[in-house]
Amino acid sequence: REGAEHQHQGPGHPQEGRVGPITVDVSMDGVETIAIIAKENPSPLAAAFTMGEGGVPFGRTNIKMGKTSDVIAMVKTADKTYMAKKEVKVTIGGCGG
Repeated sequence: REGAEHQHQGPGHPQEGRVGPITVDVSMDGVETIAIIAKENPSPLAAAFTMGEGGVPFGRTNIKMGKTSDVIAMVKTADKTYMAKKEVKVTIGGCGG
């Protein structure tokens, strides 16, 4: 399911090959797993977090991206999987365009 109660933040326009922070903050109970996927990266699964019982459903990592890509946050509960995506534009040479 798309949407649901989670926020997904990423860098606006990181430079080519630079590392940028990605944060997933979830405001629902029963989260079992959070995964962060950089769709166009050679190894798309950037991070996976397994929540312990009563844990805070939050994940943050840094991703190195070589080109513009959708970054996808997937949140799994016992009975549903939720998804949110954001296009992260990578600039060549750091000009912001």
